[in-house]
Amino acid sequence: MMNIREEAHRMKLVAPKLAATKEEVRNAALAAIAENLKAHQQEIFAENHKDLDAARENGISDAVMKRLKFDEGKLKSVVDGIAQLIILPDPVGKVQFRRSLDEGLELERISVPIGVIGVIFEARPDALVQISSLCIKSGNCAVLKGGKETTYTNRILFKLIVEALSKAGLPEGILVQAEQHNEIDELLQCEGDVDLLIPRGSNTFVQYIMNHTKIPVMGHADGVCHIYVDEEISDALTILVDAKTQYTAACNAMETVLVKRSIAGSFLPKLYDAMTAAHVTMRGSEEVKCFLGERGKDFEVMAEDAYHKEYTDLICSVKCVENVEEAVEHINRFGSHHTDSVLTNQKEVAEYFLQMVDSAGVYHNCSTRFADGFRYGFGAEVGISTSKLHARGPVGLEGLMTYKYKLRGHGQIVGDYASGVKEFHFKDL
Repeated sequence: MMNIREEAHRMKLVAPKLAATKEEVRNAALAAIAENLKAHQQEIFAENHKDLDAARENGISDAVMKRLKFDEGKLKSVVDGIAQLIILPDPVGKVQFRRSLDEGLELERISVPIGVIGVIFEARPDALVQISSLCIKSGNCAVLKGGKETTYTNRILFKLIVEALSKAGLPEGILVQAEQHNEIDELLQCEGDVDLLIPRGSNTFVQYIMNHTKIPVMGHADGVCHIYVDEEISDALTILVDAKTQYTAACNAMETVLVKRSIAGSFLPKLYDAMTAAHVTMRGSEEVKCFLGERGKDFEVMAEDAYHKEYTDLICSVKCVENVEEAVEHINRFGSHHTDSVLTNQKEVAEYFLQMVDSAGVYHNCSTRFADGFRYGFGAEVGISTSKLHARGPVGLEGLMTYKYKLRGHGQIVGDYASGVKEFHFKDL
């Protein structure tokens, strides 16, 4: 059995070597990964079927089954993501500023990889490819722990990725795959060697990670995303159905619809019919039930404090609010600070919403499903962060970087400046 602490310590030593590799070498490694995945796609699909069969036997929900499946569409998506990553500028070694402190004393701030990242992700095999690719492009080493439900798929994907890295000439051991559940607890004890943890999973799981490690943690616990309908714009129903059904298992799927009370009488029946046609069950306030009339005979009424709910299923909460101010108050109270959208043609309403909603993503007249690293042009993402320190929203290359200061001098000493013999003459270069 692999010793995670030993592996993490070894990776800490190899991390500077990976950070020092040239962009063309890392890009060549990414291209090799894409080619290797395409060349062995039938093997990948066969291993994925093993995971899917086991999941069915264990009664896994439909929402999780969608995440588990790795087919031609998922393969194309990860390969397209790799291609997008390759053409993105190198995030390593960027000069963020250069300043002369005094003659012959120059300070630079340079972007550098974080180092060693531990990523613990849910049952999504495509996440393994996305995370590995982002770490390689950004010059980071990574310990990868996927869900047990995708054991066979993750194993073949990791094998093909490592083969490609070896052929491309990158340092050995820059990626490690953990498979045993107890290895998570070992990983949590690797402070000093692991620089950052990124957990992707349930609220309970993320809270467990945060409460059992001294390593900095970046991520989000859940995705309770809202759409506030301030007025019935022409595409409102299309946007709402897309946000709820395009991929119900995603953390950026819409979970709650807030409807302005003045349009509720005409809009809610249309919303009900559209959601019913899309096989979505609506539940919510007694007021909404009344507006639905006969349509609402089987409508489930929710408790007032029950709106912080991530369904990841064909269910959504619905509530009436008086105006955009009340909508914002509801979102900031019951939301998860992930992604929220407003539907309106009133500029003042839209700007108020975009300014006052305290979320990583705030949208106007579009689906919450756009909250994604690939759709933002990041190539992919290691996850969505709802925290405000270090990165926020879809975490791509920039979120996997930090910086260091380089100071070049010619024998200067602080004593001369402290005594007044010399003075600083700050000048940006």
